[in-house]
Amino acid sequence: MVAPETTFAFLYDELEARDATGFVHVGGRFDDTLRYLTRFSGPEERYAFVFVGGDAVLCAPSGFERQAKREFAGDYVYTPDDLRADTPGGRAVEVLEAYDADGTLLVPQAVPHDAAVRLERAGFALESTDVVARERVVKDPEEIEALRKAQAAAAAGMRRAETVLAAADARGDGDALRFEGERLTTTSLRREVDAALVQEGATPRENTVVAAGGACTDRHFRGDVPVRSGETVVVDVSPRGPHGYHGALTRTFVVDSEGGWERRAFLAVESAQQAGLDELAGGADASLVHEETAAEIGAYGFPAGYGDTGFTHGAGYGVGVSRRENPRLPSDARLEPGTVLAVEPGVYDPAEGGVRLGDLVVVTDEGFEYLREYPREFTPRA
Repeated sequence: MVAPETTFAFLYDELEARDATGFVHVGGRFDDTLRYLTRFSGPEERYAFVFVGGDAVLCAPSGFERQAKREFAGDYVYTPDDLRADTPGGRAVEVLEAYDADGTLLVPQAVPHDAAVRLERAGFALESTDVVARERVVKDPEEIEALRKAQAAAAAGMRRAETVLAAADARGDGDALRFEGERLTTTSLRREVDAALVQEGATPRENTVVAAGGACTDRHFRGDVPVRSGETVVVDVSPRGPHGYHGALTRTFVVDSEGGWERRAFLAVESAQQAGLDELAGGADASLVHEETAAEIGAYGFPAGYGDTGFTHGAGYGVGVSRRENPRLPSDARLEPGTVLAVEPGVYDPAEGGVRLGDLVVVTDEGFEYLREYPREFTPRA
């Protein structure tokens, strides 16, 4: 698979429109803006990216010069030996001075304070820009393939969760499930999922959520509770693939359901997700996608707002280098072809549990395409 690359025409256009001399950002490995700009998977140690004079320059951190030259999608890599300054902000200033730059610099809102101070002390006027966030919304073919790869890993992790749940039973232990002789908990099930992700070449990055029963109302649950028969089990898998892009797949299962609240909630969420997907196409209103999803949940008799029960969150969000990025559902965005979204409605009740279903899709001119289809099964398959 061809690794995604960033082209920098959008930065040139933004500088021209804002009458600015350059763009600077400073961050480390977990700064997704910097990762998108550089394609460099370097250390947590901070380093600088500079766009000036039509050139994209990476100031590589010490010990990572060869990796930076191999991975960087831009024009030049400056090593620590090339520069006198010992801070990323200072190195960015040296690069700018080498290009005789002056005047206004554009920076993301997340630029570190100390780097901003160093740039201002060098005489530059800083102005904030969201140009990188805007550029990241629409994915090119290489980015979509990277997302597809991550979603394939997510499907493998989900398949492992489903297999474990299907093999678990509660005989001799009340309603608590056991798997291979051990009590099954959300932590042990999450470990099974994460092991499957790693086998597929993806990184869990502590993004995997496994919740059971009342814990399903917490969309970011990381605790450890028993998995019981008759209770909802939400499995939310968001691995990071080898090129830095994420998958997003969510399913809800129930072992030995008696067909009560959880079955009705599952049908509501399944129908609501389809209603939202049916609204997707180039030019679609992001808020309308959410509204149609919420209306379908309401038609099944569940509240659709932002309280403690019912549909308590947005219908979805963008996915890319970040696990969650623009556009959001709802928002005032018009969806463009090439936008990748996780469409992920849910229904929750602290007394009953929670149901959430989510899939990763790319918006097309006429509708959408799944990046990886995965069955929606209420009862886990062996």
